[in-house]
Amino acid sequence: MNLTRKLFAEMLGTALLLAVVIGSGVMAERLAGGNVGVALLANTLTTVGGLYVLIELFGPVSGAHFNPVVSAVMAWRRELPAASLIPYVIAQLSGAVLGAWLAHAMFDMNLLQLSTKLRSGSGQWIAEGVATFGLLLVILRAPAPRVAAMVASYIGAAYWFTASTSFANPAAVFGRMFSGSFAGIAPASAPGFVIAELVGAALAVAANHALSSNRSSVEATPPTSSPPVRHV
Repeated sequence: MNLTRKLFAEMLGTALLLAVVIGSGVMAERLAGGNVGVALLANTLTTVGGLYVLIELFGPVSGAHFNPVVSAVMAWRRELPAASLIPYVIAQLSGAVLGAWLAHAMFDMNLLQLSTKLRSGSGQWIAEGVATFGLLLVILRAPAPRVAAMVASYIGAAYWFTASTSFANPAAVFGRMFSGSFAGIAPASAPGFVIAELVGAALAVAANHALSSNRSSVEATPPTSSPPVRHV
């Protein structure tokens, strides 16, 4: 499939994902009357639904990565050509910023913003590592027909069981730096999140390898065909 088409799908899909995350955060904050729990619940439910639809919509075109660490892992597994990795990441980062601007435009906010919401400390970093670890493990091990549902469900759960509310995506971190909304993250906090996400992704690859090795060692008969390629 034409690389330009794939890159457009990654940029558009990431933009729509960020518009969903940031836009629902703005709407939730305005309607929740100061109740942060209600706002987070509304933000979570919207993100789960939006992410599921976007994966189903763009998966057949580009793999629906929307996430540089996912693309990096797929390139490492040779399921994405190495030459496509940097263009994919650029498309994802560009889309993330466009999605933030789109959310601002829909709510009559200033397009150009920088977040001042600090998200730092060991708990936040561990949470991001855990969130990204789980996301990549789901992507690598979920049955292909259920990837979209399982990824969306995991992210929804991780919004609540992780202290960081589960960014799990350097592109999301990048885009949310440019929003002073409920979903934003201060630029000073971004490097710690991205490093934690990279560590989480690497651990997920190692865990998947260990699980696959253990599984193959106890099977009496090796599989006759390779598992289907799974991209998200």
